[in-house]
Amino acid sequence: MLVLGIDPGTALTGYGLVRQDAAGKLQLVDFGAISTPARLSMAERLRRLHQELTEIIQLHQPEIGAVEKLFYQRNVSTAISVGQGRGVAILALAQADVKVDEYTPGEVKQAVCGYGGADKIQVQRMVQALLEMQDMPQPDDAADALAVAICCLHSQQTRRRIEEGT
Repeated sequence: MLVLGIDPGTALTGYGLVRQDAAGKLQLVDFGAISTPARLSMAERLRRLHQELTEIIQLHQPEIGAVEKLFYQRNVSTAISVGQGRGVAILALAQADVKVDEYTPGEVKQAVCGYGGADKIQVQRMVQALLEMQDMPQPDDAADALAVAICCLHSQQTRRRIEEGT
């Protein structure tokens, strides 16, 4: 199963593609970040984000898209900006008929690190270890997107076990 994890934003959106084989082994497929210049209008930034996510989806054909849920933000303008990026990501996945799952930052940290209060470095190091990467994934947004994809794969595996009664 191939999952596209997305850590949404309008300035920087991280993405990560992780495949899980029949034996349960995780395999890194691709990762990176989509950056939109602050000098552009919000409409243009969102259009570019949509266009690049659509291209990634078309290229890799993921079975599931996993998007980080918006969590409480003190800065309202940051929350709105992240929400706009989330909406574009979910729209791009829906337009490609890709199933969308959503996870809170705490759920992602719990799935990847075993502790919902893990810090960014702990998440990056666990992603590096789980995907057998030589270097820590950079930037942080891409590492977070890979963690979201891993969380989704773990959740899918748990759902299958429950359905099978094992």
